[in-house]
Amino acid sequence: MDNQIGNLFLELSSSKLELMASFLTSCMNRLTDEQVWERHGAHENAVGNLVLHLIGNMRQWIMHGVGGALDIRVRDEEFSTQNSLTGAELVTLFQQTVSEARGVIESLPVEKLMEKTTPQGRHVTRLEAIYQVVGHVQQHIGQIILLTKQMCGIDLDLTMPRPR
Repeated sequence: MDNQIGNLFLELSSSKLELMASFLTSCMNRLTDEQVWERHGAHENAVGNLVLHLIGNMRQWIMHGVGGALDIRVRDEEFSTQNSLTGAELVTLFQQTVSEARGVIESLPVEKLMEKTTPQGRHVTRLEAIYQVVGHVQQHIGQIILLTKQMCGIDLDLTMPRPR
């Protein structure tokens, strides 16, 4: 792999995770703790569950799959947890996890991007593992943004503030 492309991929992946953490923080600062755990049916996930899910996914794919840490994920608990943490506590956990994931990504030598790893029983390159996480985080942060807009009845002005 070309080192310049590999370094750009690692830099962009790290900065995208940081941006998503800022979006999550903005959303969580607008929601009450009750809203963080609100569900409108058994078929829905609460914002809090989505945050726990993203933390578990980052730990399994980045810290374990890319960085070699022990896989400690218990995926079912991410979705069954209810009202156990405040919004502020979830933000802190998410920010810590993103910081740790960014450390793994930023310290990865470009030469290792094409090496294979097996997070979640899937045989992928480290590049694929990072790419999976960044896309997964963006997907669920998008859901959290939409839920926050709906619950608060406002535009969050996250990407392009507009005069009102």
